[in-house]
Amino acid sequence: MAALGWLTPRRRSATARSVLAGEASAEAARKSSQELEQLGEATQPNEGTPETEFPVVGDDRAAAFFDLDNTVMQGAAIFHFGRGLYKRKFFQRRELVKFGWQQAWFRIAGVEDPEHMQDARDSALSIVKGHRVAELMSIGEEIYDEYMAERIWPGTRALAQAHLDAGQKVWLVTAAPVETATIIARRLGLTGALGTVAESVGGVYTGKLVGEPLHGPAKAEAVRALAVAEGLDLGRCAAYSDSHNDIPMLSLVGHPYAINPDTKLRKHARERDWRLRDYRTGRKAAKVGIPAAAGVGALAGGTAAAVALHRRRR
Repeated sequence: MAALGWLTPRRRSATARSVLAGEASAEAARKSSQELEQLGEATQPNEGTPETEFPVVGDDRAAAFFDLDNTVMQGAAIFHFGRGLYKRKFFQRRELVKFGWQQAWFRIAGVEDPEHMQDARDSALSIVKGHRVAELMSIGEEIYDEYMAERIWPGTRALAQAHLDAGQKVWLVTAAPVETATIIARRLGLTGALGTVAESVGGVYTGKLVGEPLHGPAKAEAVRALAVAEGLDLGRCAAYSDSHNDIPMLSLVGHPYAINPDTKLRKHARERDWRLRDYRTGRKAAKVGIPAAAGVGALAGGTAAAVALHRRRR
């Protein structure tokens, strides 16, 4: 996939691979979003939803960007995807055990381990090499129903819906494969997704990436590139994440939110007076101005977490 030429000048350092990954992800996200609109699958704003101070209704130069893992969904999408591929005999048990250990670490620690995430991506690339993109997309639909649908945080979903109801576009921004992220975005009625772009030739995966995984600074580059292409004012946009690795992305927008934050992000957010919300415990937001719908979602999210914990203990 060719890099885009419309990225604006950057005022901070970023590796060439981060820029390439961000541009490629933005291009893929816009393409998938346009295809959804052509098919008439884009979610329309609900009528009768009370207006809130934020997001601003009718502000078409504003959008929302949501991290996926542990922000929108419990756990990491790439591990759930790996579990589904194992069920379909794409790889052996020893690789599943490795996936399972990394997923357990992610859920218990609540933070991304760079080494684990890199191992998972390398494994996924080697597994899908030689397979057709269309085949993996079809399987991804099944895996979403099997392992991901029940792990969506209701509170975060309510926040995304508030932006949709205000007439704004909502994008997932994740290190997960863009194909997987696009499936999740479509199932949730969101606009589209920015994700890691795996190289394909003739519709077949080569086992290589375009640039690097969409992680850390690369996410910020993707959001910046998409904002330029969509004519967005980042100062009027919102971003949501659980991880301190996403501080570059959160710092780009005028409305940053820390959702289920890790220790470093919580500290950073409090120092900068960012809004916080934790759906793992049902705690109320530390800052005012979050849509009321998210309060209902917090209760549901807390209940879901309790059920999940009970299942693990059993």
